[in-house]
Amino acid sequence: MSRKPVHLAVYDTYADWETGHATAYLARAGYEIRTAGPSCEPVTSVGGLRVQPACALDDVRPSESSLLILPGADLWDAGDDLAPFARKAREFLDAGVPVAAICGATAGLAREGLLDDREHTSAVSFYLAATGYGGGERYVDADAVTDRGLITAGPTEPVAFAREIFRLLGVYDGEVLDAWYRLFHDSDAEAYAVLEKAQASG
Repeated sequence: MSRKPVHLAVYDTYADWETGHATAYLARAGYEIRTAGPSCEPVTSVGGLRVQPACALDDVRPSESSLLILPGADLWDAGDDLAPFARKAREFLDAGVPVAAICGATAGLAREGLLDDREHTSAVSFYLAATGYGGGERYVDADAVTDRGLITAGPTEPVAFAREIFRLLGVYDGEVLDAWYRLFHDSDAEAYAVLEKAQASG
């Protein structure tokens, strides 16, 4: 089955550890991971990794994508440099294509008004409250939250973030999804056998 690519936003200071579980296992499931930057010029992650974006954000079309992933970054809270990525998230959601945002990217979406009418989470409620957004009553104290095509998570929950992505895209479900989460979140060795069996029969 042919799948549309998953677009991973990359920009200076992006948190490189927050999306690794998701992108690695999406790639294993047959999704092409395409990095999208402010331009095609290289960016540098908070961990010092230099990344050459495959395309510029302006060239990303929801109709040509399965998902837009927005990692956290220091720049989300340092001005409006990343506001175009939040506007692109609005474009995706308006087109019915899902978006997954973690850490500081949730604040960017809050400023864009995308969390005002959706259940969501982040690092802590007062972090988002500082943006002045109108969705405080919809904040959920959970590891990750999915509501109407939008996934949100805090910076300490990259595994739960990936779990919600896999669930939304149908990469894993049921017992297999639970086993994947238990293996990578809880180091549950028994879960490995479930995954191995599923891969063998897949």
